[in-house]
Amino acid sequence: MKRVLSLVTAFFFVATLSAQTHYKPKIYIGGKAGATLSKMSFSPGVEQSWLPGIAAGVQFRYTEEKHFGLIAELNIEQRGWQENFKDDAPELSYKRTLTYLQLPLMTHLYFGSRSFKGFVNLGPEFGYMIGNSINSNFDYANTSTIANFPKNRMTDQMSMEIKNRFDYGISGGLGMEYFMSRRNSINLEARFYYGLGNIYPASKRDVFGASRGMSLEVTLGYFFRIK
Repeated sequence: MKRVLSLVTAFFFVATLSAQTHYKPKIYIGGKAGATLSKMSFSPGVEQSWLPGIAAGVQFRYTEEKHFGLIAELNIEQRGWQENFKDDAPELSYKRTLTYLQLPLMTHLYFGSRSFKGFVNLGPEFGYMIGNSINSNFDYANTSTIANFPKNRMTDQMSMEIKNRFDYGISGGLGMEYFMSRRNSINLEARFYYGLGNIYPASKRDVFGASRGMSLEVTLGYFFRIK
């Protein structure tokens, strides 16, 4: 996975250099907001379901006239997971919300007419956890005292302390953009993030060999052209 991230990062910087062409550049600033669904990739596996959350941020975009651009964002996004007890004890509930400050750096490939375009975004993303909250209706630190708690179920992840707040991974998105005028546009994007960093220690003697985040994000954004 680290090799994949290195390749994507290298592609981003090579693309930046290749953007030095004779085409007229355009510079945009804007913002976005939307909803997320997230899970964790645990090893050993944990029974879980998608956790809903929110995302919002500011965007900077540089484009060339010939289908290519670069995007940098500064976002706040909620990730995490919720335990799935539906089959064994549906009355139990556990959610852990991890709030990140993110910096995606992506290539932006676009196509279409002057007023309506489709686009693809791809690149590395770096984040830092600024919030960690748990919402549960049972004592997750002492599950042995709960009479109806499912047997043979992983529980360490519920009470373990977060050790790694820094995160990094790969983001990829598809979307469409409508230009209301020469300087104003709105866009809709669906994006997937796969994290490569672990929130818990991952040595051979630790409980989890992997504890990586992943999320689906749908946002509505606005851009204003400043140049």
